[in-house]
Amino acid sequence: MNSAAGSFGLSFGLAFTGAILLATLSFLFTHMADDSAVLSPSEQDQVASALEHDAEIMSNTQLEKLLAGQPKDVQTEIIRINTDARPRALQVALLVPVLAALLGLYDSTRMTRRPDLASSGAGETVMGG
Repeated sequence: MNSAAGSFGLSFGLAFTGAILLATLSFLFTHMADDSAVLSPSEQDQVASALEHDAEIMSNTQLEKLLAGQPKDVQTEIIRINTDARPRALQVALLVPVLAALLGLYDSTRMTRRPDLASSGAGETVMGG
């Protein structure tokens, strides 16, 4: 039972952290694209639409292949945004397990064994006498 609970917790934690990573990446990427002076409003909408349907972590090499037909300034801007957004999204996603660990540590300090209450001796005199 303990092993099954541990496996479930690990799986759930990884899935939750991955979901936070992708959601943060999508949010940051869209926000940075919207703030870009290089991308036109239609290109900003295209970025938002693409992330809405399929957000994934991509290396700059993979992204360069995907952007092959785009103008050079657009390619450079999207790659810059990807380079900035990926580490920030990872930091936010890793913050969740760190906070969960700190909460677990806090709970574990509250569960320490308390010393047994000292005997008053009243029960011994009644029994012994």
